[in-house]
Amino acid sequence: MKVRMLLLACILAVFSFSCSDSGGNKDEKLKNVPEWSQNAIWYQIFVERFRNGDSKNDPTLEYMQGTYPDSLPANWAVTPWGHDWFAPDAWFMDSTVLPNKWDNLQARRYGGDLQGVLDKLDYLKDLGITVIYFNPLNDSPSLHKYDPRFWHHIDRNFGPDPAKDTEMLRTENHADPKKWVWTTADSLFLKVIDECHKRDIKVVVDFSWNHVGSEFWAFNDIKKNGKSSVFADWFEVEEYDNPATPENEFKYVGWANVKYMPEANKVIEGGVRNYPVEGNYYSNDLKYHIFAVTHRWMDPNRDGTFNDGIDGIRLDVAAEVPLGFWRDYRKFVRKTNPEFYLVGEVWWKSWPDTLMNPEKFVQGDIFDAIMHYRWFKPTRHYFASAPNKRTASNYKAGLDSLFVGIDSANMRAMMNLTSSHDAPRLLSSVYNKFKYKYNEKATADAGFKIDRPDELTYKIVKMIIAQQFTFVGSPHIWNGEEAGMWGGDDPDNRKPIVWDDISYEMETHHPLGINRTADSVKVNEELFSFYKYMIKLRKENPVLAFGHLDYVLVDDARNLLAYRRFDARNEIVVVFNNSDVSQQVVISATKGTMYKDLFNKNNNQNVDLKNGFDLEAKSFIILKMK
Repeated sequence: MKVRMLLLACILAVFSFSCSDSGGNKDEKLKNVPEWSQNAIWYQIFVERFRNGDSKNDPTLEYMQGTYPDSLPANWAVTPWGHDWFAPDAWFMDSTVLPNKWDNLQARRYGGDLQGVLDKLDYLKDLGITVIYFNPLNDSPSLHKYDPRFWHHIDRNFGPDPAKDTEMLRTENHADPKKWVWTTADSLFLKVIDECHKRDIKVVVDFSWNHVGSEFWAFNDIKKNGKSSVFADWFEVEEYDNPATPENEFKYVGWANVKYMPEANKVIEGGVRNYPVEGNYYSNDLKYHIFAVTHRWMDPNRDGTFNDGIDGIRLDVAAEVPLGFWRDYRKFVRKTNPEFYLVGEVWWKSWPDTLMNPEKFVQGDIFDAIMHYRWFKPTRHYFASAPNKRTASNYKAGLDSLFVGIDSANMRAMMNLTSSHDAPRLLSSVYNKFKYKYNEKATADAGFKIDRPDELTYKIVKMIIAQQFTFVGSPHIWNGEEAGMWGGDDPDNRKPIVWDDISYEMETHHPLGINRTADSVKVNEELFSFYKYMIKLRKENPVLAFGHLDYVLVDDARNLLAYRRFDARNEIVVVFNNSDVSQQVVISATKGTMYKDLFNKNNNQNVDLKNGFDLEAKSFIILKMK
C-alpha cells in the first residue's frame, strides 16, 4: 500500500488531474481537432528499419532477451543493411535453436537508430513531410517495440550508449515519476524532437496502453512477488505460482494469446468483449502511471510549454481498450495541451472481411482521427480490381459511407494510408489480387508474387496515390514507400529502407525455395519524384485539404470517375480513367470551363472540360480552374 500511495502522490505532484465525469465532457475545447492535423503530410518511421546512423549501439543478444524467439544462436549478428531479404543469415544456417525457418526474419536486427533519423531529417523536409509518426520507441527487446520494458524510456539501442542506459535503468525507481532519469537514448530523442520542430515537422509517437512486454518493470515485480506485488491488479493474471510446488503455475492473459505481451486488467461493462467496449482499467494506479508517462513526453522540462515535447500519440489496438479510459485520457491530454492530437488504430470488426465503424471514437470525447484503412480498402478494390472488379458508383458509395456520422474536421484529420508496418506495401498489394490482409505474403500462399511489380501495377499505384493526395484526409507514407519498395505482409513489409548510398544484393531467393525473377534493389527515382510532386501540389493548393468535395462524373459503363475539390474561389477537378482504353471525357458540372493541367500532360494547353479531352487508359488528370 505504501508503494501504491507513493506512486499516486508522486504523479499528482507532477500534474493535477481529475478522472471524474468519465461519461465525456464534450465542450468545444475538448472536441477541437488540431488544425495542423487536418493538413498533414504524414511519414511513418519504423526506426529499426529506417537508417543505421551509429553502428556502435547495434543490438546484441544481451538486449534481446524476453521476446520472440526465446533463444538465439551464439553466433547471431546484426544483418547487413543490403542483405538479400529472403536469403538466410549465416548464423541461421548453423542454428540448432531456431527450427522454424521463418524465425530467421523475425530474429533479425539491422541496427536502425535515432542517429539515423537525425541524419535523414533534411531528406524528409525536402520531400515535404510535415508530421513524423514513429512506431514505438519505448525500451523493448523486440524489433517492433510493442512489448516494452519501460514506457517512460526510449529503447537503449536507439541511443548512443546502451551499456550506460542499462546501468541507469537498473538503479532507477521506476514507480516514482519524480525519480525517473533521462537516459542517453531519452536525451537523443529530445534532440530529435527539437530538430524536427526546427524544420516545422510535428512528432507523433506510437504507444500501446493495452499491453506491455513480459519484461515490463511492474510485471517483473509480479513474477517475483506474486499476488503480494503492489502491481498485481495492473494485469490480467489468471493464476499465480505456488512456491510449494516445483511447477510454475503462473498464467496470465497475453494480447492475441501472445505470452510476450501481458494485457492490462480491465473492467468491461457487461463482461463481453464485443469491441468497442464500455468500461475502464481496473487499476487507477496503472492509469496514473500512463498519465505520468504521457506527460513526460508531452512536456519534458515541465515548464508548461510544449515545443520540447511530442505533438500527438498514435494509440495501438485502440478498440480493445475500454471507452471510459479513452475519455479520461483525452481530458487529461487536452487539459495539458489543447493542440495535442490523438489517432487510434481502429481496424477490424471481423477479420478479414469487415472493418470497424469508427464513428463512436471520433465524436469529440475520444480521438481526433483513426488510421484510415477504411479509405484504402475500397480504393484498392476499385483501382486494382483486388480481389475483384468494382464499379465507379460502387466505389463512390463506399467513399460516401466513410463520412456518415463523422464531423468534417475529423475527416480531414484522418490518416489516409496505403500501407504500414501491419499491411503489405502498396506496390505488392496492387500487384497481387488477394483479399486485403489475407495471406498477402509468400510464406502464407506460394502464389503471392514477391518480385518487382509490372508496369501496369505502377500505373495503378500512381492513380491510387493521386486519389490519396487529392481526397479528404491527410495522406500518409510508410517507411520507404516513396523509394518504390515492394513487399508482402509482416515481416516482408519491414524490409530496411532502400537508400541511394547503400549497395544492395540482388534479390534472388524465394522463401519457399522456388524459382523467381532476380531483381536489383535501388531507389525508384520516377516514383520518388511522383510522390514529391504530389506532396508539393497538395501543399500549394490548400483546397485539397480544406475544400468541399463533389462528384462530377460517375460512369460505370466506361469506368470513369471524377470529383472536384472547391471553395469560394478555387476549384480542382480530378479525373480517373480506370478502364483499359483511352477515352474522351466531357464534364459539365463544374464552376469553370478552362482548366490548367497540373501535370502538363497537354503540352501546357488549357483543358476545356465541357468540350471534352482525351484521357489514356489507367491514368488520371488533375486540373485547376484558371
